[in-house]
Amino acid sequence: MAKIKVDGAAKGDIMLFALSTCVWCGKTKKLLGELGVAYSYEDVDLLQGDQRSSAVKELTQWNPASSFPTLVLNGEQAIVGFKEEEIRQALK
Repeated sequence: MAKIKVDGAAKGDIMLFALSTCVWCGKTKKLLGELGVAYSYEDVDLLQGDQRSSAVKELTQWNPASSFPTLVLNGEQAIVGFKEEEIRQALK
């Protein structure tokens, strides 16, 4: 399983690192859907081997604690956790 792309309005390069079982990750995906933005995501817990190692390595560059969800915007900013207002503000 590689990065999954979700269609929507182009608001930049948006990448979500998530877990398939994480309630807050689900809420973040739902919010991004409501905002209608295009984004990519990986459910890191569903990855194996080199794919998982690569995803964790990329995640820790943005969030050394490796907590979920971690939303990376344009390779410049990371929002860690479900921070609805911060996400809305960043993507308006």
